[in-house]
Amino acid sequence: MQDPNRPAGPARRTPSRGRYDVVVVGGGHNGLVAAAYLARAGRSVLVLERLGRTGGAAVSTRAFPGVEARLSRYSYLVSLLPRKIVDELGLRFAVRRRRFSSYTPTARDGRPTGLLVDRGDPARTAASFRALTGSDREHAAWQDFYGLTGRVAERVFPGLTEPLPTRDELRRRVGDPEAWTALFEQPLGESVERRFADDLVRGVVLTDALIGTFTHAHDPSLRQNRCFLYHVIGGGTGDWDVPVGGMGALTDALADTARAAGAEILTDCEVTALDPGPDGVEAAYRTGDAEHRVGADTVLCNAAPHTLARLLGEDPREEAPVGSQLKVNMLLRRLPRLRDPAADPREAFAGTLHLAESYRELEAAYRQAAAGRLPAPAPSEIYCHSLTDPSILGPEPAAQGFHTLTLFGVHQPAHLFAGDHDTARSAALAAVLAPLQDSLAEPLADCLATDGEGRPCIEVRSPLDLEADLGLPGGNIFHRDLAFPYRDGPPDGTAADRWGVATGHPRVLLCGAGAPRGGGVSGIPGHNAAMAVLGR
Repeated sequence: MQDPNRPAGPARRTPSRGRYDVVVVGGGHNGLVAAAYLARAGRSVLVLERLGRTGGAAVSTRAFPGVEARLSRYSYLVSLLPRKIVDELGLRFAVRRRRFSSYTPTARDGRPTGLLVDRGDPARTAASFRALTGSDREHAAWQDFYGLTGRVAERVFPGLTEPLPTRDELRRRVGDPEAWTALFEQPLGESVERRFADDLVRGVVLTDALIGTFTHAHDPSLRQNRCFLYHVIGGGTGDWDVPVGGMGALTDALADTARAAGAEILTDCEVTALDPGPDGVEAAYRTGDAEHRVGADTVLCNAAPHTLARLLGEDPREEAPVGSQLKVNMLLRRLPRLRDPAADPREAFAGTLHLAESYRELEAAYRQAAAGRLPAPAPSEIYCHSLTDPSILGPEPAAQGFHTLTLFGVHQPAHLFAGDHDTARSAALAAVLAPLQDSLAEPLADCLATDGEGRPCIEVRSPLDLEADLGLPGGNIFHRDLAFPYRDGPPDGTAADRWGVATGHPRVLLCGAGAPRGGGVSGIPGHNAAMAVLGR
């Protein structure tokens, strides 16, 4: 297995030539996908990465001193990465399917209970719906709704690595007027409220529309619909898989593939300016205290569009992005017991455990955050990577029964952390841990492992931390608001426009999450930018 803490590349910090066919700004997974495709096609490629390692947000890290466990510190699950990219690049990378989709603890009639969605046992899932809601109605609605999203996934996902269709072309491809209206035209809340009656079930459905996106069920901009769409179409099934070896296994494999094909990857090289002209682009970058320049026929930008505008010396065309999540990583000595006596922790934590995410709680949390107050209770979702892939623990912690927990808090916009960041972050951590503790039959603190210095193994990252750590404007994990995977009019004739990666400069293309069909760990924007350069 590859070591996620290995050196990110060769010690050399200067390129081997003064001009390249392509310079890629940013060595995250999308930039590495583009570099690998282009180098394998015979292009000279230079990747310039600001940090001391490649991978961007898709990395594995030994987060706690003296502890072997390697956590997927930022991004942590895989849904949108097409098998096509893995196969075409010959990546040594694998994922594992989670049997359990989700468990949602709650209380009914004063007793602890919960909703378990077990992909491996449909009858058990139906029984859980029946026990929670008192009838089979909600489960039938669940099957009908996710049958609809599944049909959309089958028809939309394969086209994400093809030229960008028009709106009308995509609507014909979907071929289902009801599905098109529900997902592409009406606020998602209308469909959720029409189909489901139970408040908890409604909330479980809505959560996929709020991951890293500060919005609500009836937002007329359909920001929630766009987020939901990308969370239910991955792989043509909507399944969210666990990366074997952690997320860093993917980006290590990509970096290896790109280098083997001839791409040069330089880390600790921060691009500071781009100067496009009729015959190419000059990129200025900084290494330590030294300033350098390198030329390229084409530059691919794996940074956010807001950052690209700054590099070009232009005013951004859009408002500054806003991230809206709290990421908490934990290492446990053992999984905690749940209040629900029927809930097996090895099942409840193996999928997504929803906390304070009923429909009403999600709406109340949004309104509190929009008013500048920390949500309480704070909604979040948790999963345990090591139940599906114990290899990330290392031999000793795995043998001792240790486990990781990843918590993703929603409705935590960056503005809540302005001012006294440390105090706000501590308060946010307490707010997301409170619903978790309420669902447990024992103190979480009793289950936390300690690091080599005797401190509890728990770390928290706010949107402002992601901005500082990864250069994400506003801590937005998608670089900007997600876009529907279509164009509003015909292409202008350029390959970059046909592939959806064009900017205002013909020799500067987007290859990161901020491109249409970006967001999540997918490699799709990197693939599409490479195809545009190759004229395919």
